[in-house]
Amino acid sequence: MDKVYDKCCGIDVHKKLIVACFRKGSKQELRNFGATTRELLELANWLQNGGCEMVAMESTASYWKPLYNILESSELKAMVVNASHMKAVPGRKTDTKDAEWIAELLQHGLLKASYIPDKQQRELRELVRYRKSLVSERTRELNRLQKMLEGANIKLSGTVSDINCMSARNILEYLLTGEFFDEAKYDEMYKQKIIAHNLKASKEQLIDDLNGVMTPLQRRMMKELLSHLDELNVHINNLEDEIDNFMKPEEKKATQAIQDVTGIGKTVPRPLFR
Repeated sequence: MDKVYDKCCGIDVHKKLIVACFRKGSKQELRNFGATTRELLELANWLQNGGCEMVAMESTASYWKPLYNILESSELKAMVVNASHMKAVPGRKTDTKDAEWIAELLQHGLLKASYIPDKQQRELRELVRYRKSLVSERTRELNRLQKMLEGANIKLSGTVSDINCMSARNILEYLLTGEFFDEAKYDEMYKQKIIAHNLKASKEQLIDDLNGVMTPLQRRMMKELLSHLDELNVHINNLEDEIDNFMKPEEKKATQAIQDVTGIGKTVPRPLFR
């Protein structure tokens, strides 16, 4: 069978062990390395000095990522392959080690590389996924806050369309004082634009909905919830700034085009670039 690569390496990646099979023509050399950065750099240096043309490894959990990053930074060409694809290739001997089998398949061009985005795109994905997890956490906290308010017979959701908006926050801050929300207080907050002028509830409904029975413990819990929500909002905003900095010009242009569609906000298009 024709050889695609004269010098190539197959790597079997484990949590704490890296088994590398470096094939040079018809000869091969097996070496074991640890998973520390120092040892991964030793592996990369060994391959560089040997003139390795291509490296292949299985996509085992997340163990391949540190090695792939180091190989990439060392300007070594590398591919990640799906384990099920390699198992489907016939001809493997029973005593052949995984690294040897990967190297043999690689040398003869029988491996199909999985798509691995470039480094900038991978980092952008990490940011988008982390932002998504924080948004989910914020949603859980908002739901917890809503349930607590309902338990105190405070119908804030019937007053504002978004419990995370500024008007809702101003109302909640006032409720923390334990003071009665009356018509005079409404007029004062309305005049100072502390309460938005486009709330979906009338003045009378607002006063009725906000005067529940909140215990001191519920107020303390609400204070903690609001503090946590503030922290989450800061972190989410910081991540959005990072995401904007990471996005390529063409991605920003595409994002802006998607935002021009009615009903789609700034953050909706970003997951499309994960």
